[in-house]
Amino acid sequence: MTTEREFDIIVWGATGFTGRLVAEYLFATYGNDPNLKWAMAGRNLAKLETVRAEVADESIPLIVANSNDPASLDALTKRTQVVCATVGPYGKYGSPLVAACVANQAHYCDLAGEVTWMRDMIDQHHAAAQANGTKIVHTCGFDSIPSDMGVYFVQQQAVAQTGQPAAQIRMRVKAMKGGMSGGTYASMNDTMEKAAKDRSLYSVLLDPYGLNPTGEREGPDERDLQSVIYEADTKSWISPFIMAGINTKVVRRSNALANYAYGKDFRYDESILNGPGLRGRLKGISAAIALGVVMLAKPGSLLKRFLNWLLPKPGEGPNAAQREAGFYNLRFYTTLADGSKALGKVTGDRDPGYGSTAKMIAESAICLAKDDLPDVSGVLTPSVAMGDALLDRLRQNAGLTFSYAVA
Repeated sequence: MTTEREFDIIVWGATGFTGRLVAEYLFATYGNDPNLKWAMAGRNLAKLETVRAEVADESIPLIVANSNDPASLDALTKRTQVVCATVGPYGKYGSPLVAACVANQAHYCDLAGEVTWMRDMIDQHHAAAQANGTKIVHTCGFDSIPSDMGVYFVQQQAVAQTGQPAAQIRMRVKAMKGGMSGGTYASMNDTMEKAAKDRSLYSVLLDPYGLNPTGEREGPDERDLQSVIYEADTKSWISPFIMAGINTKVVRRSNALANYAYGKDFRYDESILNGPGLRGRLKGISAAIALGVVMLAKPGSLLKRFLNWLLPKPGEGPNAAQREAGFYNLRFYTTLADGSKALGKVTGDRDPGYGSTAKMIAESAICLAKDDLPDVSGVLTPSVAMGDALLDRLRQNAGLTFSYAVA
């Protein structure tokens, strides 16, 4: 930033389910620390006052703005170093705010997992943000920080061990507890509805390198896993992972933006471990069928209406006890440049969609506002934008662990 701002961070959408958790975390962890100036923002002052009374105190300022009012977004983004955006689907509500952030040189982080919208933001704003020093960082929640920062960490260890980056990493979900986020489901619905109307969007959704820089959308990886198969070295049946479609593209964009620090032939994929034997196979098949129903149900169909009724709505989520009981355990099966093997692990101490996500995006916002970061700007990924500073914050404050061992 070229000038001092009134606030370090403005939490946009503080009255929503996740925004409220972010505000609660910031106040519980940092209070009204004079070294961190932050505010809560949203459309409705009365709702903001209610949420503030429940999660903070009157020392935290409130700001009223509306995503449909460009003047209010312009005024908001001029007041802060960083906007922490929790209002989705971002394809519906996020574009004017990103444009205002770039125009006013306010860094930005969000929880977007909407590939086609992110592609639009890259195409519309990367060059301008790169030119004026603004960092626009999508996917700062469960999608895709554990994957992106996990690969970043494992590659650091691989280089330290062998002098070269790993040739291949396969992320496998070992265990996870936590329900689907209502916001994630709404974002998925929005993306699929738009793709049903404009089939050209599938060229981005199905392209393994759909988020790579223009002219660099190629490499050795193929489409994400679409079936249930047995994987010999993990001794497990593996099945498709719902977040793979965004996580893998983010990791590949990180590699491209980092001048191919992982190598141009680097390979990466994600899936779920279901265990061995008939039980593991049936578990994988059941999971794949459930995922297929959610992903393939046509907008407006009876099945889609039933799923919309059954699954959580935006703003709905688990209670505090359920969030604290949640967790995730991810394994990064690594093939090093010399052919030897290693294993990385990333764990989180809360349910992925809300408890852990709220901490990850809050620490991302603080990192963007306060830490000494790589001299790079544009529409970035978490690892490229924040690197080691974010890795340290995730370990120290956000309940994540990162480990690595030679297999």
